[in-house]
Amino acid sequence: MSKLFLCPPNVVLGFITTNPKFDPLSQKHSSFPISLRFRCCTAAATTTTITASESDTHPFAVSYLINNFDFSPESALKYFNSNKVHFNTLEKPNSVITFLKNNGFSHSDIRIIITKSPWLLSSKPHKTLLPKFQFFLSKGVSSSDIVSLLTANPGILLYGLKKRIIPLFELLSRFLKTDKHVIVRLIRQWHSFDCMSYDLIVANINLMSDFGVCNSAIAVFFQTNTSIFGSTDLIKSLEEVKGLGFDPSTTTFGVALMAKKCMSKTLWNQKVDVFKKWGWSDEAIFQAFRSYPNLMMVSIDKINLLMTFWVNQMGWNSLALTKSPNMFTYSLHKRIIPRASILQYLLMKGLRKNNASLVMPFSYNEKMFLSKFVFSFKEESDYLLKLYEEKMKTMACHSLNRFLDDKYHPKMR
Repeated sequence: MSKLFLCPPNVVLGFITTNPKFDPLSQKHSSFPISLRFRCCTAAATTTTITASESDTHPFAVSYLINNFDFSPESALKYFNSNKVHFNTLEKPNSVITFLKNNGFSHSDIRIIITKSPWLLSSKPHKTLLPKFQFFLSKGVSSSDIVSLLTANPGILLYGLKKRIIPLFELLSRFLKTDKHVIVRLIRQWHSFDCMSYDLIVANINLMSDFGVCNSAIAVFFQTNTSIFGSTDLIKSLEEVKGLGFDPSTTTFGVALMAKKCMSKTLWNQKVDVFKKWGWSDEAIFQAFRSYPNLMMVSIDKINLLMTFWVNQMGWNSLALTKSPNMFTYSLHKRIIPRASILQYLLMKGLRKNNASLVMPFSYNEKMFLSKFVFSFKEESDYLLKLYEEKMKTMACHSLNRFLDDKYHPKMR
C-alpha cells in the first residue's frame, strides 16, 4: 500500500545492498502514474552497485556514477569536484531512482535524466522533486507529458518552485493561452531562462509593452526566441525596426525584430550580398523584407538553391521573386520544382500568357493549384497530372537520398 512521502522518520526509504553485478535500473518495479502524493519504497526497493575496490579508488559518489550510469572517471570527478554530486551512502540516490520509477519513468528515461543532471541523485525527492511534480500536474500537464518533458529537459528541477518557477509561470501566463502551454514552454526552454535574471526579463517585457509591441508578438518570442528577453540593448533594436517602417502594434514588427536582433550583423550583410549577386538591388531587398521579414531568416544555402533553380534552370527573372518573398520558405522539392514543371509546359504550349505572374501559382494550396493549372486544361490534363506526379515522386526520392546522405555522410556546409 502506498503512503504519503511526508511520513514519520522511521519509514524506510530504500533497502541497500552491495552487489557488483546488480543494476538498479533493471529491477522490476510497478509503474504508477504520477499523482499529487509520493509513494515511499517498499521491501522491493532499489538496490545498487558499489564495489569495495572502487570505493577505495574514488569517492563514493564518483564510483556510483561510473558503475551505475557509465560516466567516465573524468566526467564523474568533474561533477563531484564542482560539488554538484555529493552523497556518501546509497540512501539519497536510491530514493531518487525509486521516486522516478514509481512515477512512470522507465529504465532508459532515468539513465537519460541522470546523464544530463547527475546532481538529482543528491536531492531529497520530497523536498526537491515532489512539489514541482504537484505544481505541473495542477496546471493540467499529464503524467506522461511530465515524463517526456523532464526526460528531455530536466534542468528546471534544479530551481526553486516559489522563487523561480512560479514567478516565471505567472509572467508567461500573461501571454500564452493555457496553463499547460506555459508549463510545456517553461520546461522545454528552461536552459534559456536559466541564463537570464527574472528582473531583466520583466524589464524587457515592460520596455516592449511601453514601446507598443503587441502581446501576440511577445508571445511569439516566448515560443520561438526566448533569448531576446535577455538583451541588454533592446531599445536600440526596437528603434531600428520602427525606423524601417514597421508598426510596433503588428505581429510583423515582432518578426522583423527577431530577424534584426537574433542575427549577427556579419550574417545579415552576407545575406544581402547573396541577394545582390542574383540581381536584387538594395531597394528590392528592403521592400521584400518589409513585406515579409521572415525572408532574412532563410539560410544562405536555401537562397542560393532557389535562385539557382529559378534563374539558371528555368531561365526566369530573379526579380519576380521580390513580388513574393515567402517563396524562399517553400519546399524546393515538394512544391516549387513540381509546380514549375507545370508552368514551364503551359508557357511552352502557349496555354499561359508570358506576362502572367510567375509567382502567384506557388501560393495556392495543392487542390487549388491542380484545379487551375492541371484539370482546367481538359485536353492536356492527363499529361499534366502525370508530369506533376512524376516530379513529386522524383523529388521525394531526391529528398530522401539527401537526408540519408546528410545523416550517414555529413558534410561541412
